[in-house]
Amino acid sequence: MKLTVDQLHVTLDHAPILRDVSLEARKGEIVGLVGPNGSGKSTLLRTVYRSLRPADGVVKVGEDDVWELSPRAAARRTAAVLQDAGGNTTGLTVEEIVALGRAPHHGLLGRDGAEDGAAVSDAIDRCGVRPFADRDYASLSGGERQRVLLARALAQNPQLLVLDELTNHLDIRARFELLDLIRLTGVTTLAVLHDLDLAARLCDHLVVLHGGAVAAAGPVLEVLTPELLADVFGVRARTERHADGVVRITYAARPLAQSETADRLTETADR
Repeated sequence: MKLTVDQLHVTLDHAPILRDVSLEARKGEIVGLVGPNGSGKSTLLRTVYRSLRPADGVVKVGEDDVWELSPRAAARRTAAVLQDAGGNTTGLTVEEIVALGRAPHHGLLGRDGAEDGAAVSDAIDRCGVRPFADRDYASLSGGERQRVLLARALAQNPQLLVLDELTNHLDIRARFELLDLIRLTGVTTLAVLHDLDLAARLCDHLVVLHGGAVAAAGPVLEVLTPELLADVFGVRARTERHADGVVRITYAARPLAQSETADRLTETADR
């Protein structure tokens, strides 16, 4: 299902955080949100999964504004996986954690049925956590926990996945394995990624936020130009697609000096 964000404005403590932000993720696409720290990436995600109401603008999943849906109806459409957001998991097994993803499909006194059990079992298998389904969630490694949280999200049968820095604190193998899992879900995905190399590897399109506004949006190679990498991230780098199909970024040994970055931003603003 398509995600549409149109002219979104977010204000916190009377200060503008996001200004006139628009983007879309078509059905089945993975769209990455990248940008310097403090550019508004996580704030944008919070408006999409109904944690933070925008001052203005629209967030649609399909044809419906998520802020006009009930919380339960919105949760059936959108699953969010945050940074190690296991919540209160004391004493819960992996299977019990994954089963929590079925909560939006139940009434107040609803109980798990055959459909719930099938969804949980399928999510456990898809994310490769069957070998430790009976283990205490708290005993798992960081990479294993993130797999479990992704399985919990998939158990919701969502039409949109929202991911916030899912690969933080994982070793490189765990990162690649998790990215492959996300790619194979086939679910429309909006993901905040800190690592530009991983974003280039995973995403169909990128949206670059800078200072609370969209600095660039489009296919990876069209967005991560040497000029944008210098203007927004303050680094000398080039991006190219290799023979294996993977987009890679090559960085110069030395970043731009702060004065050079300021000069480039001034030139950009004057154009």
